[in-house]
Amino acid sequence: MIALSLSFSLALSCSAQAESVAIIHATVHTVTDQGVLTDATVVIEDGTIVAINPQLPTADTIIDAKGAILTPGFIASMNDLGLVEIGAVSASRDAYEKEAGIIFDPSLAYNPKASTVPFARKGGITRNIVSSGGGEGIFSGQTFTVDLSGNWDSLLAANTGLVVALGASKEGSRATGMQQLINKLEDAKKAQVKKTPKTAKAKDKPSREDSVVNAVLAGEKSLIVSVDRASDILHLIKLKQEFGLDLILVNAADAIIVADQLAKANIPVVIDSMRNLPESFDSLHNSLENAGKLTKAGVKVAIALPGDSHSIYALRFSAGNAVANGMDYDDALAAVTANVADIFHLDSGQIAVGKPADLVLWSGDPFEFSSKVQKMWIAGEEQSTDSRQDKLRDRYLQKTAMPKAYSR
Repeated sequence: MIALSLSFSLALSCSAQAESVAIIHATVHTVTDQGVLTDATVVIEDGTIVAINPQLPTADTIIDAKGAILTPGFIASMNDLGLVEIGAVSASRDAYEKEAGIIFDPSLAYNPKASTVPFARKGGITRNIVSSGGGEGIFSGQTFTVDLSGNWDSLLAANTGLVVALGASKEGSRATGMQQLINKLEDAKKAQVKKTPKTAKAKDKPSREDSVVNAVLAGEKSLIVSVDRASDILHLIKLKQEFGLDLILVNAADAIIVADQLAKANIPVVIDSMRNLPESFDSLHNSLENAGKLTKAGVKVAIALPGDSHSIYALRFSAGNAVANGMDYDDALAAVTANVADIFHLDSGQIAVGKPADLVLWSGDPFEFSSKVQKMWIAGEEQSTDSRQDKLRDRYLQKTAMPKAYSR
C-alpha cells in the first residue's frame, strides 16, 4: 500500500513537472536578433522555452496574452537582496562585515524568504546577483546568484565574483588600494610560475585566499570593481590586459570620458542610470545620459541599483529614465536582461528556444510607471506577485470596529 502511494505521488510529481504552457497572441520582446515578435506564441515545458511560433501550438495550459508585452525576466545586480530585512535593525543585517575579505561568502546568510524578495518580483525581476560590503581593505567578499522564486533551493551559484572597492579614502591615499590589488595579482602570478609540476608538493596547496585569486587570474571568476574616477579606470584597463582578467566595473561615473578605451578593452559597466549629480570629486561626470552615451560608444552596459535591496523593485523605472535621457529602448531592455546575463555569465535574459523560462507578461510598457506584472514565470513555474506591502494594504483597508492597527 505504501509502495502504491509512493508510485502515485511520483507519477503526480512527474506529471506536474511535465506540464506545458503556451502563451499566445503576445507581443514578444525576445532581446535577440529576432527583435520584437507580434501576435506571437511562446511554449514552455519543464522550465525551458521549447518553441516560439510553432505551426500548431499545443500545451496543457493556454494563456491568451491579448497583445500584452512578454519580456525576459529582469535581472538585478550588485545589491544586498536577502541579506537585509530591516535596515534600521542591526540584527537583521547580514550584508556588511567589518572583517570581510577575499574569502567572505555572504551566500551563507541568504534568506530566500525575506520580504524584499516578493516585492522585487513585483518589479519583474526574476534573477539577481547579490553582493555584500565591508572589509577594512579593498576586498569585500564574493557575489552569488539567486532566482527570486523564494524557494529554499533558489541559490543558483555561490562565490561567482570577487568584489573590490577602489577610489578616494577619508584617510590616506587611493594609491594604497590600487597597489594592494596589483600586489595581490602579481604575487599570485609569481607563485603560479614557481610551482611547476616538478616542484609542486602536497604541502604547497594554495591557501583559500590564493585559490580565489588564482580563479580570478584564470578567468574562472570575475573581478568586480566598484570605481568612479577615470584615472583609476585606466589603471584597471591595464590590469585586465596584463593579467587577462574578466573585469566588470560598477558605478564608474567617469567611464563616459574613457568610453572608447573601455569599449576597445571589452570591459562592461554596471551603472546606476539615476546618478545625476557629483557625489564626490570622483564622480564629477555623473549624468542621466551616461547609460545611453556609453552604449552608443560600444560599451556593454547593465543598469542596476547597487546597494540597498529595498529599492530594486524600481529597476524598470531606472531603465525607463535612461530611455527618457537618450538611451535606445531596446538597449535599455537589454541592459536589464541579456546584457546582465552576458556580463555575469548567466544562461538567461532572452526569449529563445532552449533558454530558461524566466518570463514576465506586462499590462503595458514595462518601463511605464502605471504598468504592472500580469503573470510571471521563473524556470517555467508561475510566481505570485503578492508582497508584504499588499497584505498590509489589504489589512488596513478592512472595515472593522477595531482600531486601525488591528484586524480580525
